[in-house]
Amino acid sequence: MSKIVVVFHSGYGHTKKIAEAVAQGAGASLAAIDAEGNLSDADWASLAAADGIIFGTPTYMGGPSWQFKKFADASSKVWFGQGWKDKMTAGFTNSASLNGDKFNTVQYLFTLSQQHGAVWVGAGVLPSNSKAATRDLPNSLGYSTGLLTSTPSDASVDEMVPGDLVNAQAFGQRVAAAVARWAR
Repeated sequence: MSKIVVVFHSGYGHTKKIAEAVAQGAGASLAAIDAEGNLSDADWASLAAADGIIFGTPTYMGGPSWQFKKFADASSKVWFGQGWKDKMTAGFTNSASLNGDKFNTVQYLFTLSQQHGAVWVGAGVLPSNSKAATRDLPNSLGYSTGLLTSTPSDASVDEMVPGDLVNAQAFGQRVAAAVARWAR
């Protein structure tokens, strides 16, 4: 069985809940970046041993959180040794607005993966873009590069859109299937 790690930062708990759903779908372990942008040595070791890495961060001001960026910058040591080359990668982000410039964040995650020589897995889900579409349908936000979710700024973690959590699990399953195919 392939080993997958979801490495993420969550400022208010919403991105953590998405990370947990992605991890559940992927059969992955979680590696949380702390409030100071640090990752434990054990989590760095898990990333080194992983077959697949799924990046997750909230979108703040049109990009990843500074804590995630600090982690990404620290990964330059791994980059120098080509430690993540040919690993499968994917990414997700959450923000309060339906758009919120989340695409910029996923592009950042994609670029990070490509700097490392990794192989990117996109969403692979057609958008739900009919008049009858609701937020609980697959890909209601119309993403393709990575998973995008949206939680209103005044919503608690318990008030997150149920469809986003279902989509997060499905995204994790897709990544796990890709990692398993790649490992063969």
